[in-house]
Amino acid sequence: MRIWGKILGFLFGFMLSKNIFGALLGAWLGHRFDKGVGLDFNNLAGSKSDTDRQAAFFYSTFSVMGYIAKANGRVTQHEIAFATAYMDKLGLQGELRQQAQEAFRDGKTTGFPLTERLGKLKSAVGNRHDLLLLFLEIQIQVAFADGSLDKDERDALHKIAKGLGYSAKELDKLLEMIIAGANFHQQGQHGANQGYQHSAQQLEDAYKVLGVTEKNSASEVKKAYRKLMSQHHPDKLVAKGLPPEMMEIAKQKAQDIQAAYELVSEQNK
Repeated sequence: MRIWGKILGFLFGFMLSKNIFGALLGAWLGHRFDKGVGLDFNNLAGSKSDTDRQAAFFYSTFSVMGYIAKANGRVTQHEIAFATAYMDKLGLQGELRQQAQEAFRDGKTTGFPLTERLGKLKSAVGNRHDLLLLFLEIQIQVAFADGSLDKDERDALHKIAKGLGYSAKELDKLLEMIIAGANFHQQGQHGANQGYQHSAQQLEDAYKVLGVTEKNSASEVKKAYRKLMSQHHPDKLVAKGLPPEMMEIAKQKAQDIQAAYELVSEQNK
């Protein structure tokens, strides 16, 4: 049964007339809308819009990845290896892998319409800012694939961030967090293999992963941790339009955030 027309008609009628009679008239008109037009508000976010959103995110991720790889005029082996490793990590095979490779090649072409592509992504994603954040984080990882950022790569990231609605200050903060996250993850893997104690550098990186410093209180650290976990929760991101094939990215990020918080909390006991 469709009831949204009646509900919205009642509310708008009351707001416009400021009395119950206007509200009832609005409800009646809404009832006619429900019966005659038959727009089902319960299904506005159906599978087709989800599919479109996922397709836009998938193509944009790998095409912009190619754009960054070509930012300094040539694509290095580090960047090719990173893109290939990303596809392997996501388990992309067959047609999906071919689509990712084609998108990457599109991004490398001269005159790639970056602004237009980012506009289409924003339009598809809507107000799902967590998806845009993850998208930007992925591109930062690409730019940092060889362990450093040159001027062209940094300029490309600033163009992308601006196109997504992020300021230069927000990008710089995110850069610090992502680079620290890469170091933290690498150190964590090495530590698990070698069984050594956490280093002072790893603790410093853990703070940066959370976007805080040792000067922040325990409650501030916890607040930052909860916000990051909410932004990178895999199930939430998939529900908002992240392609299921890319869930592994969000899982890894969430694991690193969790590990960083546990390390910082342990040190502050």
